[in-house]
Amino acid sequence: MLPLPETTKAITVHKSTRKPTYHDVKIETKPIRSLSDGEVLVKITAAGFNRRELWTRLGQYPGIVFGATLGADGAGIVVASAKPGDELVNKRVFLVPTRGWEKHPLAPEAAQAFGIVGGGRLPPIGTFTEYVVVERDQVVLTPEYLDDVHAAAWPVGGVTAWRAAVVNARVEKGHNVLITGIGGGVAVLAMQICLARGANVYVTSGKESKLSQAKRLGATGGVNYKQADWPSQLANLLKTNGHAHLDAVIDSAGGDIALQTGKILKPGGRIVCYGATAGPKITFTMREILKNQQLIGSTMGSHQDLIDATRFLADHHIVPVVSHILNGLSAAEEGFELLKTGDQFGKIVIKVDSAPPQAKL
Repeated sequence: MLPLPETTKAITVHKSTRKPTYHDVKIETKPIRSLSDGEVLVKITAAGFNRRELWTRLGQYPGIVFGATLGADGAGIVVASAKPGDELVNKRVFLVPTRGWEKHPLAPEAAQAFGIVGGGRLPPIGTFTEYVVVERDQVVLTPEYLDDVHAAAWPVGGVTAWRAAVVNARVEKGHNVLITGIGGGVAVLAMQICLARGANVYVTSGKESKLSQAKRLGATGGVNYKQADWPSQLANLLKTNGHAHLDAVIDSAGGDIALQTGKILKPGGRIVCYGATAGPKITFTMREILKNQQLIGSTMGSHQDLIDATRFLADHHIVPVVSHILNGLSAAEEGFELLKTGDQFGKIVIKVDSAPPQAKL
């Protein structure tokens, strides 16, 4: 049995005074503290990027703690446990990316206690690291068919997409669903989930290449939102495919989405918004109200949502789409540059360490 490591290399965020704001990141060596009751040590083999890492560097994310380790998505293997003979040791897992929302169907049980892994105070850990100490009940077994790179592309985007598509939009077999902004990690996973549920999926993007990629993955069709008449194009596309209306819109933009889709969204249809790339306000008028259309806000979900989503993922053998694989923590800056361009289709993942762990208890 090899001794367990005493230190870990980690990517941390540090305050910068440059204008416009763009905080620094560094690779630091940090001590690994001793395990307390109920904790395990996970060797991170792959970590996924989310836009929140870029927003953190831009100073646009709340609760930044300088010196904290970044990263909310991480997968690897349990190499030690405070529990003697723990059956989790040597098992492949991914980390639960949130705390404070266990299973309430509407929102976190205690909003003040809700936190997301990476870059903040609650919880004080991140996944852009070689090793992380984490609560035993805050890891989920990785489905056997997924490698760690694709498992690291799942937790944040997966639970967000599941809550938007299944919990809030209630997508079912035969539904016609519009997913906006295809290419981002959440949007692609939402498309994969909706397709697995038997829905007909339409997408929007500002890039024709992303529309083509979505269609190759099973989307019925797509339109370019940079064209002013895209809602009319979508209406014609629906008719061409024998679909009278949309049952749901899963949106990452906000802005005028309700006005743009209201005429082709069925009475009682749902617009589920999980982002605001088009602006912080959404226009919703009496026209939509009189059609009983619903505008629903959606965020990351509960621990139970993640478990439900992962079960569905495994049952349908869904493989999260990975756009870029970076080799080693030292390549993280490339990931930030990719996020800035927005050219990725799916998730950007750092392959932290592909070597099999040797430590056993």
